[in-house]
Amino acid sequence: MTGTFLMVLAQAPAPAPAPSVGEQFAQMLPMFVLIVVIFYFVIYRPQKQQREKHQALISQLKKGDKVVTTGGIWGTVTNVGKETVTVQVAENAKIKVARDHILRVRGDEADD
Repeated sequence: MTGTFLMVLAQAPAPAPAPSVGEQFAQMLPMFVLIVVIFYFVIYRPQKQQREKHQALISQLKKGDKVVTTGGIWGTVTNVGKETVTVQVAENAKIKVARDHILRVRGDEADD
């Protein structure tokens, strides 16, 4: 019985050698590339497009535009400076807002 067991063990294939560091790196490289591609298309590219769209909106601001700030203040642009915008929020109330903090230009929406 032990003789048969030893014969089976003797005929068993030798274990495969452990892969080298270069082989391990070659196996992991496609996964890293895939992660970078996914990161680009899911996170970086949409944020870049949104940032470019916002920069275009800010550069096209003009007197009379109805805007909403990032703080939620609704008003009408009365003066456009290099870095600031003056927004009239009430009859005799004007505030200066940094250009970057203009969230959007309102259309012909009703003021509620």
